[in-house]
Amino acid sequence: MSFQSSLLRLLDERGYIHQATDGAGLDALASRGAVTGYIGFDATAPSLHVGSLVQIMMLRRMQQAGHKPIVLMGGGTTKIGDPSGKDESRKLLTHEVIQANIASIRKVFEHFLTFGDGPTDAIMVDNDEWLGQLAYIDLLRTVGPHFTVNRMLTFDSVKLRLDREQPLTFLEFNYMILQAYDFRELSLRHKCVLQLGGSDQWGNIVNGVDLARRMDGTELYGVTTPLITTADGAKMGKTASGAVWLNADQLSAYDYWQFWRNTADADVVKFLKLFTDLPLERIGVLAKLEGQATNEAKIALANEATAMLHGREAAEAAAETARRTFEEGAAGGDLPTLAVPEGSIGVVQALTGLGFAASNGEARRKIGEGAVKLNGETVSDPMLVIEIAGEPVKLSLGKKRHGLLTR
Repeated sequence: MSFQSSLLRLLDERGYIHQATDGAGLDALASRGAVTGYIGFDATAPSLHVGSLVQIMMLRRMQQAGHKPIVLMGGGTTKIGDPSGKDESRKLLTHEVIQANIASIRKVFEHFLTFGDGPTDAIMVDNDEWLGQLAYIDLLRTVGPHFTVNRMLTFDSVKLRLDREQPLTFLEFNYMILQAYDFRELSLRHKCVLQLGGSDQWGNIVNGVDLARRMDGTELYGVTTPLITTADGAKMGKTASGAVWLNADQLSAYDYWQFWRNTADADVVKFLKLFTDLPLERIGVLAKLEGQATNEAKIALANEATAMLHGREAAEAAAETARRTFEEGAAGGDLPTLAVPEGSIGVVQALTGLGFAASNGEARRKIGEGAVKLNGETVSDPMLVIEIAGEPVKLSLGKKRHGLLTR
């Protein structure tokens, strides 16, 4: 559909919208004035990772379009665990650990949002404020009648777990009720009318919309993003070395830059729209680049994404480090090079072929120590097969030994 509000036009043009509970109604509301919307984040670790970045960017887009974002931290729901997309129960964390995680995660949001008391300033709220005060029997009597087990069993977060014959605890089964209650509570406390989230949260969002309508006669709205995957079908943010963390003490600015620089050709334009503030006109120019020139678009993506999180100076330093260690080495012949005519080679064989390890056993040991990196990304699997397409691939041992794999 064609949107009239700047908010939904912005989200639509840059590829964020997958589903909406009432797109026309929300569009009309957002056209009349500022709306308040939220996304919830559980605090299961001291940092969020790139898989959460599209949600963070949606809140940023809200603020850019003149609306008020709420970051809802799940101090209460983290004590339960969201079963969505999970095959097994999460480890239960103490209140103290959860609060420490929230304090650490807030540092990331401060790079993307402007917090304050103004009409469009972001606020961070902890759902433990109300969930921690709930009397369980009162919750069951007040909210429970608005949910049927029949319907709850149809949601993907429940159905997939049961289909895979993985246990779903009664504690986790309550998560969707509490998330719906969160939406209603935010509508009462902060006049919040919109919940944003990933496509796996659709059922939970619809529950919140339904609950507020049944209990208060309030009209709320929901919008979900598509599942963000890479060109090879992998879930966004999942790499050979694990999660790509957003906190600087979890992952360096250089490694973060390299993550974006290593984006597949087919993903560059999509990621430029989602994860940078570059104008669509500029992205359109970059989209027309072909062959080796596509690297210009990848570098623009890496520079802009890194600058947003770590600052422009850190992004420029990362780009210069990459240029110095990779491009100059390749051009000047300063780095040892191993030709791979077949186009693929095992990482152990590559290490011995470059002379970085005297034997296969030593190569495997170095991989186990986390000392081996492929294009800046730590290698953890000694069985990894490296594919070499057009441009050379950089293999590193420690901080000082680098080599190039070419076809």
